[in-house]
Amino acid sequence: MDLSNLQPAEGATKKNKRMGRGQGSGRGGTSGKGHKGQKAGTGYNRKRGFEGGQMPLARRLPKFGFTNPTRVEYKGINLDALQTLATEKNLTVIDPAVLRANGLIARNDLLKVLGRGEVTSALSITAHAFSATAKAAIEAKGGKAEVIATIAPKTEA
Repeated sequence: MDLSNLQPAEGATKKNKRMGRGQGSGRGGTSGKGHKGQKAGTGYNRKRGFEGGQMPLARRLPKFGFTNPTRVEYKGINLDALQTLATEKNLTVIDPAVLRANGLIARNDLLKVLGRGEVTSALSITAHAFSATAKAAIEAKGGKAEVIATIAPKTEA
């Protein structure tokens, strides 16, 4: 066997149907597009959401809600997850770089420490924000909760 006689396995490929090549092909005449009408023409392309001229669903339903342009979105990590990571990796200092290295947050995530679970050792945790219960639990065990300053989004005045 060499490169000159390689071919696909039996049944792996099949020929395309030849449209519009005479009545004997079984796909002649209208080429599978039916008779006349808007959709039979060449280059037909229906717009996304088009409902034949009827008012589309997206326009029949009312708009609602509000998107706050200055919202700051945090990735929340609970104390029990941080304690598990600290005991497994034998850490006393936890910051976003450590969490990123262990796959708990993405590169541009802002980190907020939440209060579910317990801290069993004195940990020095650095994050962008802390819940009140998380901060109290960390400091109760002799640890430190350091806040990283985040750059506030610009607001037009």
